[in-house]
Amino acid sequence: MDVQAQLSQLSSEARDALARRIKAHLSDQPRPSAADHDVAIIGGGIAALTLALEMRSARPQTRILVVESTSHPVSEITHTVGESTVEISAHYLRDRLGLADHLNSSQIRKMGLRMFFSHNGNSDIAQRTELGSSSFTPQVTYQIDRGRLENELNRRCLAAGVVITAGRVRSVEFGAENGAHTVSIQNGDTVTHTTARWVVDASGRNRTLPRQMHLKRANEHNCNAVWLRVATDIDVGQWSDDESWQARLVEGDRSLSTNHLMGEGYWVWLIRLASGATSVGIVADPAVHAFDTFNTLAKAQTWLREYEPQCAAVLAEHEHLIKDFRVMKNYSHGATQVYDGRARWCVTGDSGVFLDPLYSSGLDLIAIGNGLITDMIGRELDGEDVVARSRISDSLFRSLTDMWLAIYCHQYPLMGSPVVMSAKVIWDIAFYWGFLGFLYSNGRFVSVADDPEVVPYLDGMINLSNRMQQFFREWAAVEPARPAAQFVDLYAPHNFMVTLHTAMIGRSPEFAQGFHANARLLRQIAGQLVETVLAEKSGRFSDDDVMQQVQAWQRDSFLRDLRAIYREDQVTNPISRDWILGTAPALEFS
Repeated sequence: MDVQAQLSQLSSEARDALARRIKAHLSDQPRPSAADHDVAIIGGGIAALTLALEMRSARPQTRILVVESTSHPVSEITHTVGESTVEISAHYLRDRLGLADHLNSSQIRKMGLRMFFSHNGNSDIAQRTELGSSSFTPQVTYQIDRGRLENELNRRCLAAGVVITAGRVRSVEFGAENGAHTVSIQNGDTVTHTTARWVVDASGRNRTLPRQMHLKRANEHNCNAVWLRVATDIDVGQWSDDESWQARLVEGDRSLSTNHLMGEGYWVWLIRLASGATSVGIVADPAVHAFDTFNTLAKAQTWLREYEPQCAAVLAEHEHLIKDFRVMKNYSHGATQVYDGRARWCVTGDSGVFLDPLYSSGLDLIAIGNGLITDMIGRELDGEDVVARSRISDSLFRSLTDMWLAIYCHQYPLMGSPVVMSAKVIWDIAFYWGFLGFLYSNGRFVSVADDPEVVPYLDGMINLSNRMQQFFREWAAVEPARPAAQFVDLYAPHNFMVTLHTAMIGRSPEFAQGFHANARLLRQIAGQLVETVLAEKSGRFSDDDVMQQVQAWQRDSFLRDLRAIYREDQVTNPISRDWILGTAPALEFS
C-alpha cells in the first residue's frame, strides 16, 4: 500500500496529529538561512525584552538579537513613564512570561485605581468624592518599578540565549523578495551591519521604522504630561485623619492604589514604587491647561499649588528628594500599519501606538501586540505563509486601539464632573474586564485570523464602546451636579463587576457562551446607565438644553435597544443599581 493510500485511511484527527508531529520535527531542524539572526529587535526596553523572552519561550530555537541603546543594568528610579499594570499586562508578565516570583518579591501588589474628584479648592482630601475599591480584587495586579523590571527581563533574556548588543539602529535595508534584511548599528563612532529574517521595532518614541517608512499617524488626542520621581514614600492615606474616611477601606491601604487627583481637563497621578520612591505626574488637556503652565519643575510646582495644594504641600516637604523631571508633549500617536508578513517587519510598544497613561493601557498593548507578533513570526519561521494572517492581525490591532483611543479622546473635560466620570470609570473597567480582558485570558486575539466569524461580534462590541463614550460626553454637557465627600466603591458591592472580573480569571471552558454572556451583560449595564440618566433628566422641563438632549436620547435606536435589554434582563438577572451617583429608577413590570 503506498503512502497516499495509507494517509487516506486515517481519520481527520489522526491526520492532524501526524501533521503536527511532522511540523514539530521539521521545526527542530536547523533552518537554512543566509541571515545572521531570525529576528532583530530594535530597542532594549520593556517592549523589546518581553517580546524576546516570549519568542524564546514559544520557540526556543529562534535566534534573536536585541539592539539596545541604553545598556543594562539601568537605574531602578528610571525616567520611563508607566509604573502600573492592569489585568492584561499583569497576566502577561506573571503567567505568560513566568515572572510571578519577581513580581511577588520585588514589586508591589496594586489595589486598583483610586480617584479623588475636585472639591472646594482641593485642600482636604476627605471632602472629595472618592472612587476606588474597599478591598483587593481577586486577580492580582502590580505597581512596577520599570528599571527594576527591565533589569530582571534583561537578565532572563541573556539566560535564555537572547543575544543583546549595545548601539542604536541607524537604518534597516529590507531584503528583496525572500532575502534577509540588513540592520545598521552605530555604537559610538563605529557602524556595524548584521542581517535578520525579521525586524521588529520596539524602539519606543525613537520610532525607527515608522520614521523610516513614513508610518506615523497622528490623532486628535493632543494631551501632554510631565512627571517626576521623589525618593520617598508618599502615602495619600495619611492626608486625613478623618475617621469615617479612614474606615472606607476594609483591607489594604490607599498608598497601594494608583492614585488620581482629578479636575476639569487634568489628573495627577501618585504611584508608590518598590524601590522606595514615588512617581508623581501631571496629565492635562491643553484646551483647559496650557502646557507651558507646567512644563518645567518650577512651573509644575506652581501649577500644583493652584490646582492641587494638598499634593503641592507634601511635595514641598520632600523637594530635596526629587530625582528627575520629564516632559512629554502631545504624547498620543498611532501608526498606519504595525505588521507586514510579506516584508517581514513589525512594530510594538510605543514605537507603534501610544494612547494615554490613564488606565495604564501601554503595557496592555505590548502584551496583546507581542502575542500577535510571536505567533506570526513563529509560524513563518516554521514555513507557513503568514501574509494573510499579518493583514488580519494588523487590522485587528489597529481597530482595537482606535476603539481604545475613543475612551480618552475629547473626554478630559469630563474629569471635572464626579457624577459622570465615576460612572464612566466603572463602565470603562467593566467593559475592559468583560471584553478585552476576557478575550486575552482565553488567548483569543491570536486566533482571530483562524476564526473570521468572530469579527462581527468584535465589531458589535466596538460599536457599543464608541456609543457609550459619546453618551458620556452628552451627559456631561447637561450635568451640573458636583457632589462631595462621597465614596463610590467600584467593585465589591456591584454584582456585575464581580461577575465580569471573575469570568476573566483563567480560561473559560465554554468561551463562546462566556463571551455572549459578557456581551449581553455589558449591554444591560449600558442600558441601566442610559435609563437612569434619562429618568433623572426628564424632569428638568425648564431647561431647554436638557430637554433637547433627552429627546435626542429617546429617539436614538441604539440607546433604545440597550434600554430594552436592561428592562428585560433586570427581571431574570437583576444587576446592582447603586453604582451611579444618584438613585437608579425602580422598574415596574406588569
